[in-house]
Amino acid sequence: MRCSASSRTYVTSSDRPAVVRRPSLSSREIEVLLEWLRSDSKSAVATRLYVTESTVSTHLMRIRRKYDDVGRPASTKAALVARAVQDGLISLDEL
Repeated sequence: MRCSASSRTYVTSSDRPAVVRRPSLSSREIEVLLEWLRSDSKSAVATRLYVTESTVSTHLMRIRRKYDDVGRPASTKAALVARAVQDGLISLDEL
């Protein structure tokens, strides 16, 4: 931003790129998340990963909590898709 009264340049908050905080997801959390995003149900994920449906739900709950903790809530599957794409975990072509 340039001040019209002088030749000084000022940096405003809108001139800086926003810092996106990413949660620290474990490799297993990422695996569960990506499998769930590609699946129709938690039970299908559980079968593919050889875990219980409850375990899948627990991983998803922890993933959502971690996104909340960095100020990027993801309370729905659509929101988790958006976060995964934004964080480079998956592309739209992979869904």
